[in-house]
Amino acid sequence: MDEKHADAGLIETSDGRICCYWQPAMPDYHDNEWGRPVVDDRRLFEKVCLEGFHSGMSWQLIYNKRENFRRAFADFDFHIVATFTDEDVARLLNDKSIVRNRAKILSTINNAQRAIELVDEAGSLAAWFWQFEPAPEDRPARIDPHYWRITKTSPEAIRMSKALKKRGWTWVGPVTTFSLMQALGLINDHLEGCQCRDKFEKARQALTRPVGL
Repeated sequence: MDEKHADAGLIETSDGRICCYWQPAMPDYHDNEWGRPVVDDRRLFEKVCLEGFHSGMSWQLIYNKRENFRRAFADFDFHIVATFTDEDVARLLNDKSIVRNRAKILSTINNAQRAIELVDEAGSLAAWFWQFEPAPEDRPARIDPHYWRITKTSPEAIRMSKALKKRGWTWVGPVTTFSLMQALGLINDHLEGCQCRDKFEKARQALTRPVGL
C-alpha cells in the first residue's frame, strides 16, 4: 500500500481492492453491510439493540456474537421480545454466549415494547428512523480520516436520540444513534476512495424511502 492510500485511511485487500483500513477486521460487515440501507423492521431493531450492547464495548466483540444474540432474542422479533418475562431475563443472564449486562438486557426488552408503540405511531420502524436522514447539503464535503476522528455524533443523531428518549427508549444516546445511522445506511461514512463507498451510495440512491402514516 502506498503512502497516499495509507494517509487516506485506506488499505489494499488481499484481492486487490481499496477499502477502509478496518476492513480486514470484519470484511463481510464492511463489504456487505455497514452503510447499506436497511428498511426491514426486524433487522433495524436488531441494529438498535446491538448498538446499545456495543456502548462502552468493542463493536467487533458484539458483531462476533451476533448469531448468539439472534438466538437469545428470538431473532430480534420485537413482538416476541416485548413479551419476555423475569424468567427470560434470568435465562439471558446465564447465557455466556452473549453480553450478560442486566441493564442492557432490560433495555432490549423495554425497547421492543417501545418499538411496537412506534410502529403504531409511524406505520413502521423504518419510516420513523429514516425521517432523520440528513439532507445532502448537511453532509460533509469529504469523508476522510479527519472526519472520522472528530465526528462522534451529528445534529440529526442528537434529534433522533432526544425523540427516542422522549418515547421511553433506553441506551440511545447521541453517540449510539450516530453509529446507528451509519449502520442503517442513513449516512454513507465509508472513506473517500473505498470501493464500497460507491456501491452503497448507489444502493442509497436506488432506495425508495419508507413513508410514515
